[in-house]
Amino acid sequence: MQKTFDKNSVLERRGKNVNPADEESAKAAAAFCRLFELIRILRAPDGCPWDREQTPLSMRRDLVEEVFEAVDAICEKDAAHAKEELGDVLLNSVMISYMFSQAKNFSVDEMFDELVEKLIRRHPHVFEQSEGKACAEGIAKTSDEVLTQWDKIKENVEGRARDSILDEVPQGFPPLLRAFKMQKKAAKKGFDWTSLAPTREKILEELSEVDEAISAKENSLSENSRGENSDEAQIHLEEEFGDLFFAVVNYARKAGVDPELAMNAANKKFYRRFSYVEKKCAEQNISMEQKNLEKMDAFWNEAKSREK
Repeated sequence: MQKTFDKNSVLERRGKNVNPADEESAKAAAAFCRLFELIRILRAPDGCPWDREQTPLSMRRDLVEEVFEAVDAICEKDAAHAKEELGDVLLNSVMISYMFSQAKNFSVDEMFDELVEKLIRRHPHVFEQSEGKACAEGIAKTSDEVLTQWDKIKENVEGRARDSILDEVPQGFPPLLRAFKMQKKAAKKGFDWTSLAPTREKILEELSEVDEAISAKENSLSENSRGENSDEAQIHLEEEFGDLFFAVVNYARKAGVDPELAMNAANKKFYRRFSYVEKKCAEQNISMEQKNLEKMDAFWNEAKSREK
């Protein structure tokens, strides 16, 4: 696909007389230059030993962790914290990009040029000269129309058509996120219930099958003390739990809830409450074991009431 992006005048592609070198753009550009130069210094032969030793592969975990920390800050509606964490995400992203540049794979400016070109191409309803015009059926006026147009441009203009629409979801995604994304892709093709009710009924159906699988596993263990069939029963049980989780993710999606965000909030809530239980048990010299479950449960409810 031939590139037509003029990196010296992004806003001209919008067909409007707007000066791209406004004050906000200039400040952002200058700040990025400072960041980029700092990264070059850190990666230089006389720079930081730790930064010089890193590779794109070694930085993967840092990038993922920073993204989750940024999401937490956004969920907390803490602008100051979000500013810091989003900065860390950008630092990791640009650092990794510069590593590829050092290896002569691609330059950082090439990465940004390609990104801007892609955004212009996928927004023909904004940029009059966008190559995505070929897929535009009128001017997209709603979010759903924009997303539908976006997918058509990916498939027909960028040549990203695949054997299955589900192939667009990376296999490396965490299972919960991958389930959510695959369900959204399938829904775009009309493979979706029209209401919440059948989605909820599916959860109850899968829960019943989990109970049956648990009983089958228990029977297998009791009938065969050597547990020769327990592996098959365990695999079947895991499969049924997977179906249950998948159904719950689908229910959340239909209700307009991102399961990743919901699960993250639940984990944080459990941490807060259990930490309170630990603190109260230590203060009252109560050992944390099964025999004191009733007391621990009381502390849990106390922690719960304090959050209201």
